[in-house]
Amino acid sequence: MTVQITIIGMGQIGTSVGLALAEQKELVRRVGHDKELKLSRQAEKMGALDRVEINLPHSVRDADLVLLALPVDQIKATLEIIAYDLKEGAVVMDTAPVKETVAAWAKELLPEGRYYVGLTPVLNPAYLQTHDFGTEAAHADLFHSGMLIIVTPPGIPSEAIRLATDLTRLLGAQHLFADPVEVDSLMAATHLLPLFMAAALLNATVDQPGWQEGRRFAGRAYAEVTGPIELLGEPGAISSAALLTRQNILRVIDSLIAELHTFRTDIQDHNEKALVERLERARLNRFKWWGQRQAANWRSGTEAPGDMPTASETFGRMFGLGRKPKPKS
Repeated sequence: MTVQITIIGMGQIGTSVGLALAEQKELVRRVGHDKELKLSRQAEKMGALDRVEINLPHSVRDADLVLLALPVDQIKATLEIIAYDLKEGAVVMDTAPVKETVAAWAKELLPEGRYYVGLTPVLNPAYLQTHDFGTEAAHADLFHSGMLIIVTPPGIPSEAIRLATDLTRLLGAQHLFADPVEVDSLMAATHLLPLFMAAALLNATVDQPGWQEGRRFAGRAYAEVTGPIELLGEPGAISSAALLTRQNILRVIDSLIAELHTFRTDIQDHNEKALVERLERARLNRFKWWGQRQAANWRSGTEAPGDMPTASETFGRMFGLGRKPKPKS
């Protein structure tokens, strides 16, 4: 017996999940759907899918797990469409950067006996500085040496939680349980804020009279800082995510403004010592973080990693959801 995983959204994340599970074909049937059919076909050609389903409700009817690898501004509408086609015991997961609101949507829209678990991917450090995006940026090892942060609303059965941790291991990542409020706060600082920093720098320079000459001189530093606006999301998705976690993004923007103001004060006062110290602290903090991120070793040293379950052990657990116990003979 095989398990069906339906992946909705065949961009980098969704296609990479399909590729990572390619070796489990005897146990997993990978069905994919994207509103742009050409992306689904491309993912299928890459070996990430066993079947493409054009009709969205049909794609989830036999699914044990539905993964919404979608921008957050598409998730609620998708849940509304698929909710009553989900079979009993199905688990819906998402990879959006905003978890508290998505969990509330799932609670509102999913029928009884269908469950929601949130996932926030932390990618393989080998791909942090690549410049590809979308389906073509998918890799089977995208999650290796990375992490999936797991958000579990109250009342979720243990089988659904175990499914998330087992999927994490099969993708080659570690798992970390977190509260949705905590995840939203962290993602505002590490995901959304860089996007708004990129947008602010672009709007502050490209729209200025000197840009006709300045564009010729903009080099690596400018490219690195402005790159996220192109690589990490569409404007509508970024805007929706920011508005859905408004207090968090306002807090980190205020912190950034305060830090920039301090730099401005140091420069205005010609306080070279303070300026050098502040820049050096930033450089050392970046160096330290980058080394930790590349090593991908966040364990305290006292926690032993668990053994990787076999594929049959992993997916055999999925069948308990939504099934009544057999009567005793």
